[in-house]
Amino acid sequence: MDLLFWGLTFRIIGEVILGLAVIGVHWRIVKEHRIDGKVLKDIRRERNLAIIAIILMAVGYALELTFYEFL
Repeated sequence: MDLLFWGLTFRIIGEVILGLAVIGVHWRIVKEHRIDGKVLKDIRRERNLAIIAIILMAVGYALELTFYEFL
C-alpha cells in the first residue's frame, strides 16, 4: 500500500506543479502584453518547476508499477 500511496502522491504533486507553471507563465504574458526580461525570468523559473514536476510524475509512475508488480 505504501508504494501505491507514494506513487499516486508524487504523480498528483507533479501534475499540479506542472499546471501551476503553465498558468503562471501565461498569466505573466497576459499581464505584461509583451515578452521582456521579467517574463523571460519567469519562464526560466517555471521551466525548472516543470522539470521537477516531470521528475515527480516519473517517480510516481515507477512506484505505481512496482506496487502492481510490473517491474
